[in-house]
Amino acid sequence: MNAGQHGQNQRMAIALARFRRLAGQFVRGVFSFQFLQLFLAGNRPNRQSVRNFMNTSRQMKTILTCLAVAGAISISRAANPATPALNLPPIAAGPFKADWNSLTNYSTPDWFRDAKFGIWAHWGPQCEPEHGDWYVRSMYLQGNGDYKTHLVEYGHPSTNGFKDVIHEWKAANFDPDKLLKFYKENGAKYFMALANHHDNFDNFNSKYQPWNSVALGPQKDLIGGWAAAARKNGLRFAVSVHCSRAWSWYEPAQGADTNGSLVGVPYDGKLTKADGKGLWWDGLDPQELYAQNHAPGKKLVWSWNPAEGSSTPDAAYMEKFFKRTQQLWDDYHPDQVYFDDSVLPFHGVTDEIGLNLAAHFYNSRLDKNGRTEAVMNNKMLDPMQREAMTYDIERGKAEGILPQPWQTDTCIGSWHYNQDIFTKHQYKSAASVVRMLADIVSKNGNLMLSVPLQRDGQPDADEIKIVSEIGAWLKVNGDAIYATRPWKIFGEGPSTVTAEKGHFGGQTDVQKKPFTAEDIRFTQSKEGQTLYAIVLEIPKDGKVTVKALADGSSNWPGAIGRVKLLGGGKLKFTRDETGLHVTLPAKTPSDIALALAIR
Repeated sequence: MNAGQHGQNQRMAIALARFRRLAGQFVRGVFSFQFLQLFLAGNRPNRQSVRNFMNTSRQMKTILTCLAVAGAISISRAANPATPALNLPPIAAGPFKADWNSLTNYSTPDWFRDAKFGIWAHWGPQCEPEHGDWYVRSMYLQGNGDYKTHLVEYGHPSTNGFKDVIHEWKAANFDPDKLLKFYKENGAKYFMALANHHDNFDNFNSKYQPWNSVALGPQKDLIGGWAAAARKNGLRFAVSVHCSRAWSWYEPAQGADTNGSLVGVPYDGKLTKADGKGLWWDGLDPQELYAQNHAPGKKLVWSWNPAEGSSTPDAAYMEKFFKRTQQLWDDYHPDQVYFDDSVLPFHGVTDEIGLNLAAHFYNSRLDKNGRTEAVMNNKMLDPMQREAMTYDIERGKAEGILPQPWQTDTCIGSWHYNQDIFTKHQYKSAASVVRMLADIVSKNGNLMLSVPLQRDGQPDADEIKIVSEIGAWLKVNGDAIYATRPWKIFGEGPSTVTAEKGHFGGQTDVQKKPFTAEDIRFTQSKEGQTLYAIVLEIPKDGKVTVKALADGSSNWPGAIGRVKLLGGGKLKFTRDETGLHVTLPAKTPSDIALALAIR
């Protein structure tokens, strides 16, 4: 069996398993309904009637399963009629196999559940221009603002494309020890670094990608520096991988101006190794970076669906991605890997890449009890897939408590550094981040917050202030966040009734409507002895009412013995059928939000 057939069979197996579960539920429902009819009619079923019902049920399930096989084959073929055959290196041996059925035995490790708050350096050569995210794609789109600034700052993309931006990037003030010490002091428990983006440049000493930060640009092993600094500062280390998308994302680099003096002159996306003779990139093949030796699709489609206009990556491209990512994991030993993909890298073409990587990650991080300590994040997961990896929502939050731990990834500004946001002071405020964090944690989630770095590797003055303010709040109220678990309900107040929808599922990360003193989020200590009520807006009258803790409430049927203000002392309270009523001191330890510890 070739790899393409293997991937197709896995998709069929998933479809079949789901259909069989539904078929079984349907048959049991019909069986129960028929017996109920007999009882209501006053007839007691005899052995023969039972046998007849059982035979009918088996026949129905067989028919439904046959239909499922036909449907699964049809779906699999329609999803990708020509899945490339792959030749992948071996993966680490262990209990996890490269299939969904095995991977659903995964359980998110406690270190991740306890950490709650991480900071992300979404930093690479696209930060060199300091014009924000997706610069590399938009600089090849004539008329786009990034195209216009690129002409002024770097030259025309027919000769001076993104490869030349990489050449300019030096990361001159890269100081991971100092920065991660600052992040830890201000509440981060884990740190994530960008290993590569859609620009296809590896920020590590890559064996398989010659366009990397050791050979070019900064001429430093950036991931190696981040990893060492994270461990020195006692932080769990994570990496983010985005380069599966380079194949289609870079396709505008195959284009040319449609008007002006250079109309029709191809951009540098189709240059070859031979074209570099005598130039600074002599000996390098631009196709190792741009990956554009293919016909472009009609448009960028995140699902890789050819019917919607997507091009399809070939086997060599996907195999290279696998080897780069496997090397990243094996050489730098991160605790967590985040993929900027829906479900898995190349999901829609084949799941073989992602499933093999997941099994490799999990098997290579087993503790002494045989449980994996690895975390793998992907987006747009269905309930079954969330059992196999840790669900991530980009720039969004869950709508309620989710049964498995999950993560929000978001940014205080643009994903790649944008100087305009700093100049105009348009970052998310510390207050908005703190309230977002409380909401996320109350729903069994973590927050991974990107703090964009300037081209030299340093945060700007506004970002330093925001991180410091978040840290000041966490120093006082951290007990209500770290190592907590969701309570019976996540919260109360107007914001629990209506919320703005996010672009990638769930709710938006920061809502536009202001919170009120009635908006409360709940967490509890791991052992369940202490309930924390995080009040998202300081009440002007100095009084807090927690409706969920009303006298006689099933949420807390027993007596309440103590209410304490984190960062303060014990508080006076009363309790009646409308709620728990707490009187605050004249001065609270924070003007963002406050946390009550209730026992």
